[in-house]
Amino acid sequence: GRSRRLGSDKRRLRLWGEHGPTLLERTVERVHGLCAEVIVVLNDAEHWAHLPARLVADRYPDGGPLGGIYSGLCVARYAHALVVAADMPLLNLELLRWMIAQPRDYDVLAPRVASSARNRLGVETLHAIYSRACLEAIARQLEAGNPQVIGFFDQVRVRLIEADVVARFDPAGLTFRNINTPADLA
Repeated sequence: GRSRRLGSDKRRLRLWGEHGPTLLERTVERVHGLCAEVIVVLNDAEHWAHLPARLVADRYPDGGPLGGIYSGLCVARYAHALVVAADMPLLNLELLRWMIAQPRDYDVLAPRVASSARNRLGVETLHAIYSRACLEAIARQLEAGNPQVIGFFDQVRVRLIEADVVARFDPAGLTFRNINTPADLA
């Protein structure tokens, strides 16, 4: 993202003190213990060379999150990839572990969000698992100029995690909170 609503690069926020990790460093740290391969899609890799991750350029810089998902899946070594946003400081590792442990009988595994609908399906698309089988459908959509993540869901096998299942791991409903505005930051 471009952090327009926040007014500064949210990836560089230090929510854990001035000497603590940045938001992006914290996200990489959290998923590093869960995944055999960590890929970060960005267009300023020179500023993040210290990250213990594979840094790749966004193949669709104007494609929003869908372009980032596509870019990461293109280079992923594995058939499925966990995708999380860098602006979610309260990722719930137990929920992520549960998601990763699910049988791979889907192309997209995404949780429904109890609080506010993020899209017409009410799912959190940036806290999900995607299969490389999605690449063709995503590419068609991006080439058509439609960056809406759920726009290709009708072309692949989607398994939704209902909100009550998410609540078992995250009863306070914090895991999907993200930082987009100064109010979110406060």
